[in-house]
Amino acid sequence: MVEALEKLDQEMFLFLNNQHSPFWDAIMIYTSNKYFWIPFYVLLIAYIIYRYRRQSIPMLVMCVIAIGLADFIASGIFKPYFARPRPCYEEDLSGLVNIVQGCGGQFGFMSSHASTGFALAVFFNLILSDRYFIFKIVLVAWAVVVSYSRIYLGVHYPGDIIGGAVLGSVLAFGSSVGYKYVVSRYSFFHQQ
Repeated sequence: MVEALEKLDQEMFLFLNNQHSPFWDAIMIYTSNKYFWIPFYVLLIAYIIYRYRRQSIPMLVMCVIAIGLADFIASGIFKPYFARPRPCYEEDLSGLVNIVQGCGGQFGFMSSHASTGFALAVFFNLILSDRYFIFKIVLVAWAVVVSYSRIYLGVHYPGDIIGGAVLGSVLAFGSSVGYKYVVSRYSFFHQQ
């Protein structure tokens, strides 16, 4: 069963990784670069502070906790524990993987990009009201595209991405529960 899943994961990876063009290579390098998104994060934080005032404090703290835990668990616990080589290091796939820009660390399960991206996107999807529907869709689409870029660049299998997305989503759920608890318990954080 495990071997069949690994084979399917490799086949899906090779199909997705082989959808290349010089135009998309450049786009995906930027999409995958965490520093490229700094202006996006700054604007998101500024908007949250402007829109939610005092409530932004527990909102941002709980979001950072979800993201920090997602990164730590994916990179610090799961990658060394499972020690699953990234596709770009897999000898069986030598010559088949399109490596666009470097390979990263040796191990790939779980993807930190997917876990942190989905922690952020799912957290805000869970705590914001339905009137922010478009914003919620944009955040999930952003997390999906950033995660896909890791497959495109040859550094993660789809299973690494799915595992990271599940981890980030679970941590986002826990953080959203914590956020709702804090806001409901302490009147200081009620919207003014």
